[in-house]
Amino acid sequence: MLAAAGTAAIGIGNPNTSGAFPFCPLRAVTGIDCPFCGCLRATHALVHGHVGTALNHNLLFTVAAPFLVVGWLLWMGRSLGLAWPRVRAPRWAPWAFVAVALAFMVLRNLSGTPFHWLDSAA
Repeated sequence: MLAAAGTAAIGIGNPNTSGAFPFCPLRAVTGIDCPFCGCLRATHALVHGHVGTALNHNLLFTVAAPFLVVGWLLWMGRSLGLAWPRVRAPRWAPWAFVAVALAFMVLRNLSGTPFHWLDSAA
């Protein structure tokens, strides 16, 4: 329920203009967009049904969001004792996620390349 409350708070507040939400520490110190920069703004856009805007803020998060929601729902259902199927990710999945996130971070920070559109579009 905390995840739903947090999502509602991001939907009600506006991370695009409000100073109530924290800034990325890596970006504040180095100016580099981490793989998660733009996730709050993307979540806000998704809550309001603006998928294109969410993709502009953080492509990786927006593509992963449906999988995160389904995973959370399965976990919550099993936690509540529902007889939902147990889904296990392959052993290599965490490493693949780290590799994709690092590649995304590198590509979104390369200026003057065809990948400049991946930046967090502040």
